[in-house]
Amino acid sequence: MHRCFLIRNADVILTMDDTAKKGEWQEIKGGDILVRDGVIEAVGKGLYDDDAQIIDAEGCLVTPGLVNTHHHLYQTLTRAVPEAQDALLFGWLKTLYPIWSKFGPEHMRVSALVGLAELALSGCSTTSDHLYLYPNGARLDDTIEAAQAIGMRLHATRGSMSIGESAGGLPPDSLVEREADILNDCIRVIDAFHDPNPGAMIRVGVAPCSPFSVSRELMRDSAILARDKGVMMHTHLAENDEDIAYSLEKFGMRPGQYAEELGWVGPDVWHAHCVKLDVSEVELFAKTGTGVAHCPCSNCRLGSGVAPVRGMRDAGVKVGLGVDGSASNDSGNLIIEARTAMLLQRVTFGADKMSPREMLWIATRGGAEVLGRHDIGILAPGKRADIAVWDMADVEAAGSWDPAALLLAGPMMVKDLFVEGRHVVADSWVTTMDVPSVVRHQTRLAQGLMDG
Repeated sequence: MHRCFLIRNADVILTMDDTAKKGEWQEIKGGDILVRDGVIEAVGKGLYDDDAQIIDAEGCLVTPGLVNTHHHLYQTLTRAVPEAQDALLFGWLKTLYPIWSKFGPEHMRVSALVGLAELALSGCSTTSDHLYLYPNGARLDDTIEAAQAIGMRLHATRGSMSIGESAGGLPPDSLVEREADILNDCIRVIDAFHDPNPGAMIRVGVAPCSPFSVSRELMRDSAILARDKGVMMHTHLAENDEDIAYSLEKFGMRPGQYAEELGWVGPDVWHAHCVKLDVSEVELFAKTGTGVAHCPCSNCRLGSGVAPVRGMRDAGVKVGLGVDGSASNDSGNLIIEARTAMLLQRVTFGADKMSPREMLWIATRGGAEVLGRHDIGILAPGKRADIAVWDMADVEAAGSWDPAALLLAGPMMVKDLFVEGRHVVADSWVTTMDVPSVVRHQTRLAQGLMDG
């Protein structure tokens, strides 16, 4: 990509700047964005630079790149597994664990490439990933290498499971690790890959899988290690009724109380799902600055319920969106996730309780805040050039009176996506990898798993 480029004459630029926090929306009609060396230099009208390559955005809506706060990229190899299609969470896991135990480094790398391409085509420029199983020599490095190849911003979390079936946990013993080995590998990947600086393309977090697959000691030790290293912490919490029942039976307390007791609340923590948080837990998260990754499609697919996002937002909880793994969503399209989240809040709490603009804020600026990023999720001078361009002349948006209401009437695939100023998607085509070739390779790997 040219070191300097100008996105010119967009129908609307939706900046997601600080006015959006007050329910106001800076929308620049006929606007331009000037980018230099991966950073936004100016946003406004009538911009010009002699050195700039021109990108015509007439007929388009421009937003910040979307931010995905929860994923299991390795699961793109196990979509729509028949035996798991109609199972609840715990039964779903027990069906899939034996299949995942056959994975190796190539399965992890290729599934990540496919999942990242799918996200990019949906306008996502930054994603987190929660990898919590490492069979047959697989490492977090495999996913990181895939993100570096495609050019997306990645928050890679070193997940873990340490309590197998023989000790009362859900995963088979073959998929759990020794806790000392887990902590040592967390240190290794943080030291090798974590970049704390603004504009970082790779950050690393610490992420025990869930309270029902790791010990109390590992939860506490992981929090101590993460804070010593200055990295963020992530896990699943309060996902469904089974999850709540397990917590009450095993720990004698609700998941939010358990998290607080072990140091798992604070501005450096975000939890996935949180479908079943009660009012006191929502207040705890708001008071402590703890974030939530809302995964509506997966929660629907597994019958877990609808997370109280409206109540969380009103209480001041940081909320972002997550597609979750493709084995429980069967898709990894973040703009569809945003539309689904908006509709679920409306059907649950009322049509006036979640606007398309507010949900798009959650999908961009909200996700950035959950991940502790203040350099992305916003179109403003000095911020990173993570920019999504949506073609409002597309058939899906035909007849729309309001381009910024993208989640009501708009394309579900991005036209152009820039990450750190790099043109990762151009004319709805991923520029940084041969997608058909990688998909064919994944199909062969998936067939091998089915035959094996």
